[in-house]
Amino acid sequence: MTEPLSTPPNISERPRERLIRHGTDALTSAELLSVILGTGLPGTPVLDFAHGLLKRFGGVRGLLAASTDELRCVAGMGTARVCSLAAILALARRALEEELARDCLLDHPARVKAYCTALLGHEQIERCMALFLDNQYRLIVAEEISRGTLTHTLIYPRELVKAGLRHHAAAVILVHNHPSGLARPSQADVDLTRLAREALRVVDVHLLDHLVVAANRVVSMDELRLI
Repeated sequence: MTEPLSTPPNISERPRERLIRHGTDALTSAELLSVILGTGLPGTPVLDFAHGLLKRFGGVRGLLAASTDELRCVAGMGTARVCSLAAILALARRALEEELARDCLLDHPARVKAYCTALLGHEQIERCMALFLDNQYRLIVAEEISRGTLTHTLIYPRELVKAGLRHHAAAVILVHNHPSGLARPSQADVDLTRLAREALRVVDVHLLDHLVVAANRVVSMDELRLI
């Protein structure tokens, strides 16, 4: 969404009042954040404090993805404010997951990418998930199969096969995130995917794709003809 144009502050219509009168689309990200924060610091108006937070963390996504420890290092970000931001992120993510889950038919690349973005786009450590599907491409369960550091994760094909059999899956989609922001599969990603595909083939489970998520970008190995 395009950021609303900044307008001079109006003492008679502060962000909270503008939100009530005109809706959230009328406010900038800093103004929305100032509504959540409520008050600023001594000598620092709340809107200036909000601008400073967004600048420090590189925008809304960076702020919401920041760990509680990172947030608590900022002067003025006490437990209540840190918890408020964490709760808002969790609610937003759950709302999107609920919307996708109502009819979670992962039969089209756009649906798969939207689901994967909701699942891993916010993560700051590397995680690999397996989406186990039935023969109609409906999601049975999304299960974490590996958790690594910012630069490394491992997929164990044997464990993936066991999970596929346990969930009676007909197909699997792998997805992992690159917290570095580089939406490109590495050679190690490709090699591990091919090993997983061959292992699943033995038990007649089809590996449909392996996607790499970097923030709001998603790359499909199938579309790149890497699997």
